[in-house]
Amino acid sequence: MNLEEYIRTVDGFPKPGISFKDITTLCKIHAPFKESCDILVNHFKNKGIKKVAAIEARGYVWGGVLAYQLEAGFVLIRKPGKLPAETISETYELEYGTDTIEMHYDAIEKGEKVLLFDDLLATGGTAKAAANLIEKAGGIIEGIAFVIELTGSLHGRDKLKGYKMISLIEIPVEE
Repeated sequence: MNLEEYIRTVDGFPKPGISFKDITTLCKIHAPFKESCDILVNHFKNKGIKKVAAIEARGYVWGGVLAYQLEAGFVLIRKPGKLPAETISETYELEYGTDTIEMHYDAIEKGEKVLLFDDLLATGGTAKAAANLIEKAGGIIEGIAFVIELTGSLHGRDKLKGYKMISLIEIPVEE
């Protein structure tokens, strides 16, 4: 099954000049959504994953399924002020400024193998910040997974050197 056929491109969202890759068209149809989940589960089963950490919000769609299928716990990585208990945070650079993500300080135990999931890899800043959070908590990143990886001029994979990664769909992007 060609999963890329189920990705919709929305030009001008969230701002002019951006061509947004919309995964909602993939997950609204059972067959491609199941296929994407099955590929990821099969890739990570038997790797000792104890937690799946996912980045809000679209990352939660697959993250919960992966945690369930891998018989692992599920960790929410969110924007500041969204989690109710004590958190740890990581601030990272954007093209024009900074952003921050958080997770509960007790979400991951030292030495646990963690699968980090997000729906899309673009510049790699958010994924690298999430990886830093997991490692700050003592987790060991067994792998990082994405539905879509934008390749080419964004160089997101470069920020994640040294990690095992899988992307189900690679879409070339040029400036």
